[in-house]
Amino acid sequence: MATVDWTSMFKRGRRLAAAAPVVLAAVGVAMAASSTPRPEIDRRAEAVRTLTAGELGPRGLAAITNRMDPSQLAIALRHDATGRGAELHGLTPGWESLTLAGRPTLDLGASGVDAMKLNAATPAVSGYLRVARPFVFKPATAEDQRRALRCLTQGIYYEAALEPTNGQEAVAQVILNRVRDPNYADSVCGVVFEGAERTTGCQFSFTCDGALGQAPVAWAWNRARMVAERALAGHVAASVGTATHYHADYVHPWWAPTLNKLTQIGAHIFYRWKGVYGEPAAFRQAYSGREPLIDEARFARPRLRIVSGTGDALAVARDEPAVRTVEIDGQSRIVGVASLGGRRPATAADIAAINQRLAAFEAAPDEPTRAIPPGVTVMAVEEVGRPTS
Repeated sequence: MATVDWTSMFKRGRRLAAAAPVVLAAVGVAMAASSTPRPEIDRRAEAVRTLTAGELGPRGLAAITNRMDPSQLAIALRHDATGRGAELHGLTPGWESLTLAGRPTLDLGASGVDAMKLNAATPAVSGYLRVARPFVFKPATAEDQRRALRCLTQGIYYEAALEPTNGQEAVAQVILNRVRDPNYADSVCGVVFEGAERTTGCQFSFTCDGALGQAPVAWAWNRARMVAERALAGHVAASVGTATHYHADYVHPWWAPTLNKLTQIGAHIFYRWKGVYGEPAAFRQAYSGREPLIDEARFARPRLRIVSGTGDALAVARDEPAVRTVEIDGQSRIVGVASLGGRRPATAADIAAINQRLAAFEAAPDEPTRAIPPGVTVMAVEEVGRPTS
């Protein structure tokens, strides 16, 4: 029969009894922590960590903002302590972001710095990029082929003459995607000039703002024509996939949040339809092969009207436009201002007329002093903050 070592068992029991309070305290703390509600800041931090996978850089920020609707994103930007926007102080919106390649837009929405901030805060959903199928170009006649090539060249030239080559290819891809989209016309010229017969319905602003009235610059036209020829021959701009919309980065049209942003090339941001309507299978409309005859003389006259008592249409300047030097794909080019954009530069006659009206306004007599009604006490008024010079 084995002998029991009572001395060692007694020592072991004393050690366990001494450690019992510590163990019980730890268990109590754990139970209290599990039953106490977590602070709100802890839950938010955990949600951010889960959503961003611990990445707090641009990718993590994109993962957060991609889940916001436009109103939530606007509120977030309003409380961004790092945001530094230019103060307009009554100046025309967009003055601080005007560029040499800038063109007016018919789309209603934010512009200038506000638009750039909204566009930068909207993440691109690269997971929705689908490469479009090559365009099958089978014109019915040689005349239809000529018309299609000219219309596509015009769309590339007047929309993206100063863009890099891949930017021009992307614009051509959008036009050809629309030809195959059941929501648009089934011809190249039909897509490019769609809505041009209406005052504010043109899909591409150059078809109704008078830009066609200016003769194109030869080298830029030839460059756009080569891009159009490649696109009609089956070249695919994979970087924009099935995009059907785009806009300049200095505007933020109302429809931008309703589409999937794909990418930005040069000054243009490209979008596709959401859901199945942006998938390649949805572009099932066959090219008709027939191109409508475009009355370019009619569409060369601007049809945008000034809101005034007379409602006179904007006049088209016939003077020689000024020139400027721009850089295209690393090469310096001299271009005409009016021929590469929709906005006409002011002529010497325009400036003289403006100065004449200003001089007449300054020479006009001041408003006569009104009689002081009986019982009114005249008090001196001190202007505060007025410049001394």
